[in-house]
Amino acid sequence: MEPLASKIRPKNLKEFVGQTHIAGKDKPLAVAIKQKHLFSFILWGPPGVGKTTLAKIYARSLKADLFELSAVSAGKADIKKILSEETNNKKPKILFLDEIHRFNKAQQDFLLPYVESGELILIGATTENPSFEIIPALLSRMRVFVLEELSGKEMATIVKRTGFTLDKKALDWIIAMATGDARQAITVLENTSDLYGKITVETLKETLQSKFLRYDKKGDEHYNVISALHKSMRGSDADASLYWLVRMIEGGEDPLYIARRLIRFASEDIGIANSRALDQAVSAYQACHFIGYPECNINLAQAVVYMAKSKKSNELYEAYQKVAEDVRKFGNLPVPLHIRNAPTKLMKDLNYGKDYKYSPDFKYEEDQEYLPEKLKNKKYLK
Repeated sequence: MEPLASKIRPKNLKEFVGQTHIAGKDKPLAVAIKQKHLFSFILWGPPGVGKTTLAKIYARSLKADLFELSAVSAGKADIKKILSEETNNKKPKILFLDEIHRFNKAQQDFLLPYVESGELILIGATTENPSFEIIPALLSRMRVFVLEELSGKEMATIVKRTGFTLDKKALDWIIAMATGDARQAITVLENTSDLYGKITVETLKETLQSKFLRYDKKGDEHYNVISALHKSMRGSDADASLYWLVRMIEGGEDPLYIARRLIRFASEDIGIANSRALDQAVSAYQACHFIGYPECNINLAQAVVYMAKSKKSNELYEAYQKVAEDVRKFGNLPVPLHIRNAPTKLMKDLNYGKDYKYSPDFKYEEDQEYLPEKLKNKKYLK
């Protein structure tokens, strides 16, 4: 049976809801569709915001032969088959490749000459940042359209098109639950109607069992949320830090991944301002390793709040960068003779270790240089 989301899919831009910045009147994609402009492009945005629908509308406007593949299961053989197929009246061939970021470099390289020659018009759909996932040569030959999460008003319009009867509370609940994902909302409504006959907040909850949170552990949202957590802790906002942590936990993030990031943060952003921060982070990692979810969530919360409230210093981080710059600049500078190891007579004859001052004998106040001659008296720390 055809899913409801497919049945009510818009067939033209007049029926399409959302993405007015690219599909509205006189906007780039709308103009391209109107002028029947043939070109390859990428639709980048969160799930359920119209990527597939826009690809179909575009192909229909050009009266092209549309081939649909998912990069999760497709390969070179599928592309070759499309290229070899005969088309009527020399129609253009448009390949809609869903989750294009799943194609590896070799597969993307294979597509490149056909996109470059125009033999194949490629429309890629992805939830991930194309800058990181699409090879530069292919990306440079495609226009990127960034799609946005649907607003509450846009979601309400789409929900009403399903034909289901639901009161304001149920409408508000499904909109909040789906967080801008129209396909998710339509699917939950359809399943609720099939199971219970009527749609209420209670039947919606029973159908779904748990609130849906969009958090792709390997996608762009993953990096956005961990960045938000890191910056909130750096800014000493404990409340915001706790919020972003819980977003990650409730989204199913690996607790050890979070704990590893806290260990890094403890030295990078707190460092010598509070050496106990590293103890907290390592302890949180050990707690996560020992007991796992759900018990370790409070251990992570303790560590995150501690990091946020702690004094901050990036002096150690900055010093490391300065030293690394000198190491790259000057290469393997020779170790000063007086602090070299001298386990053999030959080494001693070569003055290895000569005139070395044993610090305890000087009550740790000896005047002695430990850096290479070229970096003598260089200071990296304040």
